Amino acid sequence: EVQLQASGGGLVQAGGSLRLSCAASGFTFDDYVIAWFRQAPGKEREGVSCESYGDGSTYYADAVKGRFTISRDNAKNTVYLQMNSLKPEDTAVYYCAAASPPPRVGYLSDAMNYWGKGTQVTVSS
Repeated sequence: EVQLQASGGGLVQAGGSLRLSCAASGFTFDDYVIAWFRQAPGKEREGVSCESYGDGSTYYADAVKGRFTISRDNAKNTVYLQMNSLKPEDTAVYYCAAASPPPRVGYLSDAMNYWGKGTQVTVSS
């Protein structure tokens, strides 16, 4: 059974940090790239970060560049999203998803094969 389990969300003050984890099982982790998405109340889901597009580049949404970092631990089948300098506008449910092959630039959501359940991130002002 394929599972993507996002964890690490919580309540944090503006300026604080959180590290989200996405633990994968049930598929060949090394063959997939992991992406993070978020959805705030009343808004559409948006891509936050992806380990790699098909051209090898790492994707960060403009709103999180310089503050968020995506990383992987193959030994633990886990991808992390380190979120620093958090802002109230980062408040959302965060989801991780897996894709193989890596998505083409600009086609992040459409390329995902598996999705996990989300973890809530709330940033207070």
